[in-house]
Amino acid sequence: MTALSQTALLVELEPVVERNLDRHLSLAKEWFPHEYVPWSEGRTFDGPLGGQPWSDADSTLPEVARTALVVNLLTEDNLPSYHHEIATLFGRDGAWGTWVHRWTAEEGRHGTAIRDYLTVTRAVDPVALERARMVHMSAGYVNAHDDEVLHSLAYVSFQELATRISHRNTGRATGDPVCEALLARVAADENLHMVFYRNLLAAAFELAPSQAMRAVADVVADFQMPGNGIEGFARKSVAIALAGIYDLRQHRDEVLVPVLRQWDVWNVTGLDGDGEAARDQLARQLDDLERAAARFEDKRDARRARLAAAG
Repeated sequence: MTALSQTALLVELEPVVERNLDRHLSLAKEWFPHEYVPWSEGRTFDGPLGGQPWSDADSTLPEVARTALVVNLLTEDNLPSYHHEIATLFGRDGAWGTWVHRWTAEEGRHGTAIRDYLTVTRAVDPVALERARMVHMSAGYVNAHDDEVLHSLAYVSFQELATRISHRNTGRATGDPVCEALLARVAADENLHMVFYRNLLAAAFELAPSQAMRAVADVVADFQMPGNGIEGFARKSVAIALAGIYDLRQHRDEVLVPVLRQWDVWNVTGLDGDGEAARDQLARQLDDLERAAARFEDKRDARRARLAAAG
């Protein structure tokens, strides 16, 4: 079977985009960031207005929760780059364009709400946060598969679910019911976005099964969260993983496996040689992730035991 061009894929999938856009709009709930921020806790900061400087003692959140909140927020901050990437790939016309702008508008609320919460509650140093935002956004973001429709759809299917899990677990880690409610609301948006993209790739498996399988295998092989360009991301991600907010086990068992099950990848028919090779590769990748997750869990358990023994 001749592989479909990127243009042909966009054209063939547009009716699926239109149906899923209608579905999304029927399910998406209107919400307002300002309703999730405890404004009465706010105090003026130092600077031109002569308020009180930030102090580490201002925050009541656990350190790892603060780390996760900053990573989540800086990831959301790069929205202009994400919009550029998907608008360039999917286009600005028709159902694709309508989705691109709707998705961007919904995602824009997330950064607004999280930043307002962090600022008002003095959860993190606002100067350090702004400097980190400037560094991260100045670097921008480039999709690793920016000219491949199916690779991009596969990536966001996994990434949106990973983001949902990260937000929900971060909310729980804060111990603050206000923050947990805010991040649960953000996570609900991410879940709807995941379903939209997942449904598009499900249609792609019917349209071009071998191309879809290759896209999924490639993305799983080199998957990285969009915040991986954040300064100090490796160190921060280790702390987040050690706290159980987002780790290899969750990535494999709660992100990859459920989405692959939805696509029924192990029973897809009509694959050519490369499609079969991609499916075999995918199976090996899941096995590798299983071993890596088990090793990490053993090391984490041993670390916790040492810390407990040390008092």
